[in-house]
Amino acid sequence: MSFDFVERALKDLKEGDLYRTLMPIDGPQGPRVRVSGKDVINLSSNNYLGLANHPKVKEASIKAVESCGAGSGASRLVSGTMRPHLELEERLATFKGTEAALVFNSGYHANLGIITTLAGREDIIFSDRLNHASIVDACILSRAKFKRYPHCDVNSLERILKDSKGYRRKLIVTDGVFSMDGDIAPLKDISMLAERYGATLMVDDAHATGVLGNHGRGTLEHLAIDNPDIIQMGTLGKAVGSFGAFVTGRKTLIEYLINRARPFIYTTALPPSVCAASIAALDIIMQEPNLRDELWNRSGFFRGYLNNAGLDTLMSETQIIPVVIGNARTALTISNELLEEGIFVQAIRPPTVPEGTSRLRVTVMANHDQDDLKYAAETNKRVVLNKIT
Repeated sequence: MSFDFVERALKDLKEGDLYRTLMPIDGPQGPRVRVSGKDVINLSSNNYLGLANHPKVKEASIKAVESCGAGSGASRLVSGTMRPHLELEERLATFKGTEAALVFNSGYHANLGIITTLAGREDIIFSDRLNHASIVDACILSRAKFKRYPHCDVNSLERILKDSKGYRRKLIVTDGVFSMDGDIAPLKDISMLAERYGATLMVDDAHATGVLGNHGRGTLEHLAIDNPDIIQMGTLGKAVGSFGAFVTGRKTLIEYLINRARPFIYTTALPPSVCAASIAALDIIMQEPNLRDELWNRSGFFRGYLNNAGLDTLMSETQIIPVVIGNARTALTISNELLEEGIFVQAIRPPTVPEGTSRLRVTVMANHDQDDLKYAAETNKRVVLNKIT
């Protein structure tokens, strides 16, 4: 078999400024990291609360390795369900205030498992146009009818809900916090539409879990929505600082997923040490609300500084702050220049974001040093404006 097509595809990516390379980091994830031997301010991590290197989280992981070993050995339905898996699921259900929870190995696994289990050929799925790629892939693989509505446009969503008749089931899927824009879905309106038109609502709360709401429970708590029928997916590798993902909701939903969700059934279970780390992190999230206060203070400062400088941060209202550049090559150039000045922030390009909206994706952490953030904001302003004006 010839791989000439691979060479051609890579050449096209490079010529279109869409080629990607891995950027190794030395040491733990934190507000500062070492990249290519250089100490830099980290504005690229989803470790929003700084828990990935927290002493209590590391200690819990180490203790679990000592008591349970390094790996789980099998899938959950064979011999891979260990005590830490069950404890984590119990803790997640309590944390989210739902009847039950189920842990998956990643956010991608979770979205794939939930959506393809709940929707099939006779069903229809409504998805926000800017939903995460894992949601898009899951909708396609489900073989259900798949309709995308304009970003956060509830009027358009209602129109296509009205026009969609004759389907067995209707599923609305949306991010809670959008990973590349940093805005929050209008879930109150979407929830009302779901009830009005007999649809099930699923929320991907990957970037809201631990961050939004008085207790860090996510978008529904933040927006004061109390509906036990809403399916909530979340991840453990972002604000929780560990790894994996989960779904919470009705106990019958969880039982159904255990029996039918292929990414859950046919995947070796998470290592018990990862589950133990997540449990410790959830305890910190519930016991230390000041972490969220610190995160909002820092992200508010950074976003406000960029907005005052005239930079386009879209409709961001969270710790995810896009700086829209437009051209992919320009975004890459700015990212490289910022790295030279001690700031690590990635350029996000198509197909991750729409054509013409390449950007810097700034993410703020609760434990960023204030002086570092001030320097990073001032440097971003200077470098970006120098390139786009």
